Amino acid sequence: MTNIPLFVTVDAGIARVTLNRPEVRNAFDEVLIAALTTAFARFHADPPRAVVLTGSGPGFCAGADVAWMKRAGGWTEAENRSDAMLLSGMLDTIDRCPCPVIAVAHGNVLGGGVGLVAAADMVVASSDARFCLSEVRLGLTPATISPFVLRAIGARAARRWFLTAEMFGADDALAMGLVHVVSDAPELQVAAWLKALRGVAPGAVAAAKTLIADIAGHPVDEALRGVTADRIAARRASAEGKEGLAAFLDKRAPNWTSQ
Repeated sequence: MTNIPLFVTVDAGIARVTLNRPEVRNAFDEVLIAALTTAFARFHADPPRAVVLTGSGPGFCAGADVAWMKRAGGWTEAENRSDAMLLSGMLDTIDRCPCPVIAVAHGNVLGGGVGLVAAADMVVASSDARFCLSEVRLGLTPATISPFVLRAIGARAARRWFLTAEMFGADDALAMGLVHVVSDAPELQVAAWLKALRGVAPGAVAAAKTLIADIAGHPVDEALRGVTADRIAARRASAEGKEGLAAFLDKRAPNWTSQ
């Protein structure tokens, strides 16, 4: 058994986070959840240009660790709630990360592993990836991950996959919006995304992520239009906004492309 549940490296502004419990298909326990929360909290404080999230071994993430679930079976409802909030908090920390998070899904992606994928900004899946929201087989529900997964796949798709606990493949995940690309060479897609992200303004990316979270699902009314006007005005007045416009007019690369 490995003693290091998570590998984190940062090189040339790109962070790579690797789930490292291959002997249990990178299943969650309280230690891995805490390690992921800590790693992404650091990215909030000091954002890299992007984070690439992967899993070691034959599968991305098999959801909850069996030993962890066994311990939870003896806990009170209040203790289970507290534990669930830690998982929810971890997913929220990934979801709100100010830099882009790219997930690379392969092999089995089960339960909470689907939540990880749903919390990422961009997802490439290997053609061998197999997904399952398996909670109801155990008499449970995917409650903790549901806000992230429902946002990704919508209520209609959830009414099938939450209720049947069927396994589905990468092409189904692509069709419902859980993943963005299916590839037999996912590292090439990651490289393409990282190249694209080198050309965009980091502060604008963080602001765009917040914009999506704040605007999605709201009716287009005068109040919302006012919010969007405030947001673009702030970006135009920002140092990045001024640099981007100056670079465009001067027909040169903006300064963030060399960072």
